[in-house]
Amino acid sequence: MKLKNILPILNWLPNYKKDWFKGDIEAGLTVGVMLVPQGIAYAIIAGLPAVYGLYASITPLIIYAIFGTSRQLAVGPVAIVSLLTATTIGSFTGLSIEQYIMYAILLAFLVGAIQFLLGVFRLGFLVNFLSHPVISGFTSATAIIIGLSQLQNLLGVKIPRSHHINKILMNTYDKFNEINWIAFAIGIIGILIIIGIKKIKKSLPTQLFAVIFGVLAVTFLDLDKGKNAIIIIGDIPNLLPIFEIPNLNTTLMYSLLPMALTIALVSFMESIAVAKAIQSKHRDYKVLPNQELIGLGLSNIVGSFFQSYPTTGGFSRTAINNKAGAKTGLSSIISALLIIITLLFLTPFFYNLPKAILASVIMVAVFGLIDYKEVIHLWKSNKTDFFLLLITFFATLTIGIEKGIGLGVILSLVIVIFKTTRPHVAILANIHGTHFYRNIARFGNEITLKEDILIMRFDAQLYFANTTFFKDKLEELVVEKGNKLKLIIIDGEGMNNLDSSGVHTLKEVIDLYQHKGIKIVFSGIKGPVRDAMKKGGIIDKINFNHYFMSIQEAVDSYEHQCNNLLIEKKFNKFIEQSN
Repeated sequence: MKLKNILPILNWLPNYKKDWFKGDIEAGLTVGVMLVPQGIAYAIIAGLPAVYGLYASITPLIIYAIFGTSRQLAVGPVAIVSLLTATTIGSFTGLSIEQYIMYAILLAFLVGAIQFLLGVFRLGFLVNFLSHPVISGFTSATAIIIGLSQLQNLLGVKIPRSHHINKILMNTYDKFNEINWIAFAIGIIGILIIIGIKKIKKSLPTQLFAVIFGVLAVTFLDLDKGKNAIIIIGDIPNLLPIFEIPNLNTTLMYSLLPMALTIALVSFMESIAVAKAIQSKHRDYKVLPNQELIGLGLSNIVGSFFQSYPTTGGFSRTAINNKAGAKTGLSSIISALLIIITLLFLTPFFYNLPKAILASVIMVAVFGLIDYKEVIHLWKSNKTDFFLLLITFFATLTIGIEKGIGLGVILSLVIVIFKTTRPHVAILANIHGTHFYRNIARFGNEITLKEDILIMRFDAQLYFANTTFFKDKLEELVVEKGNKLKLIIIDGEGMNNLDSSGVHTLKEVIDLYQHKGIKIVFSGIKGPVRDAMKKGGIIDKINFNHYFMSIQEAVDSYEHQCNNLLIEKKFNKFIEQSN
């Protein structure tokens, strides 16, 4: 294996161009400035002290720049993974803040280990079990839960923590008379600042402007004092994360493992989606899914040794990183350096930061993830995926985040299994004046249908789960044809695999219809299916003269035999009459 495949940084660092530096430094500083308020806000979503959001914005960025294949992906804390972290650790009751932090760091190690192993063993395809409708429904529901969970900070009241939308709304309603209207006003102004400046120029660090407004308002108006004092962040330690081995307690790891797997897959799905979208705009590198798993995995593993909770690539920061001119992973390293400078020298400036402003930062960020356009698209194009999205969406809102996505994945698998057990079957016939054979359901007025020939195309692999359907469907079509049927052509263009149950089924139908005087032949059989037929003894059973490259060849052969038989009959009759 080439060293460049193990260390993708070697693909761009030795060939670094001078004119790239301007874009990398501008993008790195822009994303780093964004990361400060976002890191603090997302740490609060995760239930962690604010400083851990900054810790999660240092080591993972540097490690990903070395091992990741995307040159614009901005790794760090994100809203969904933060909420999943809170959901996972929140299931453990009676934890002290020290234990909570220890659990979050261990969770990062487990998520990273899972991603790393999936990448090493080339198992990135497993993420395909998270279908797009499931992810869309889950993301939209999670965005609503995250947004509503910030109502307590926006309204300045204490609301019991919950990840169920009905409980959040009921608890908020019960606290309506206790709303701190000053905090609410600060939060609303923060939202307006973020949205308003973003409309002027999307690449500007709009969250930072809201943070500056909030800090200045508290500092000069003393909003943290008096009867209607608003809640502020307070002291953030100006210390860098220290190296510390996570507490690898096997019992605890076993308890965290199911949700660690969920976070690993969900975070990879989010990351690979945005990485591929950005990579399509660049032609000087390629995003490799399995190497991405390794890069993200090592980011989380190494990050956990420096007090980071689970991280991944984020949508908004990556888009801004790309738009600001990032050319290589150096931009991420610059962002990490800016966070280090912030931790060492700038944290006192965030002391008066209102939590209402953090709520506005979070709400604007996550409500942009609600994908209503996909709902409209699926309603018009695919009703099955539409209902799958809705079920995942409402399940996530009502029965919980982990159960919601679990139900979505299970339903996706059930639909796939159901579709393969009852695949599409087409009855083919000749289009007038051509050698093409097409589905009679689509070309009804343009085809020539012969009473003595049945041509069936089975558009799926023939395996144990659909052999009964295959036999029943073929029998149904034979009955419809009636007594004039003499030839069945099974077109294998849509069949890409054949297991032992499928071989056994084909032997059964050959015996059955040959006994009834109906000949069965095959056309367009693919190599792997033909190999399975040979190994299963079907070719020996009916010989190679029952296999044809095309349907037309099969029909021509049959008609030639019929003509020969007719000539033979006429000849025999002539001989009899002559005698």
